[in-house]
Amino acid sequence: MPPRRRHQSTRRQTLNEAAQLADRLQTAGYTKRDIGRIIDRDPSLVSQFYTKNKGAAFVPALREVLAAVETGGITDLPELTSIAARHITRRTTASGTRARVRGKAVLITPTGTGTGRVGVQAIASGSARLRPLIAEAARQGLRLAFTVRLAKTGYVHPSGSRTDSPGIRRDVIQRADHSEERSYGSAQTGGFDATDFARRVDAASGDVTASVHQWLVETGRIHPDAHILHLEVRTWRPR
Repeated sequence: MPPRRRHQSTRRQTLNEAAQLADRLQTAGYTKRDIGRIIDRDPSLVSQFYTKNKGAAFVPALREVLAAVETGGITDLPELTSIAARHITRRTTASGTRARVRGKAVLITPTGTGTGRVGVQAIASGSARLRPLIAEAARQGLRLAFTVRLAKTGYVHPSGSRTDSPGIRRDVIQRADHSEERSYGSAQTGGFDATDFARRVDAASGDVTASVHQWLVETGRIHPDAHILHLEVRTWRPR
């Protein structure tokens, strides 16, 4: 029986380069979901590197990300996403125009559960991908919660302060780059009215980042000059 190492080597040789790079990132501790977030695509596309021989367009980005992880010691997902974005080129049509990328449908389960996340690139453009999720949650009368990440110095209250909102779902997650994730709202505390947040987003001309930032400033949780680095929105149906 051949050694397992040889079996793994043979398997790797049968994979396309995108899948081989994804394998090495997974060996480094990243999941397919993480890789999907890094290249700003659905994790199902990463699976298709293996099953449908896709991913050639992402090879340059994956190479740079792997080098950043293995050589540069960079492990932060938003930073890796930023590195990848500089090496991802949109496809062009036969006429030379940029090809459209199909948007991911808003998925809210019958129980009202839905989740949307955006990183550095989407944050800068207003987190537009989260707007349909918030709008649909408002239409269905759902509750809403969100998690934000920013530099520690951007928060008004210290980590662990009950005046802010730690202790909910994820507590406070501290990162090596001196940023923190804090969650606001939960099913246990009732969360927020999605309709109210949808109105805020509409008032901000669809800019989800700006509307969340404004709420955090208005409620005394962050400083006005703080910058959101990561944003996640969660929904559920009230009981």
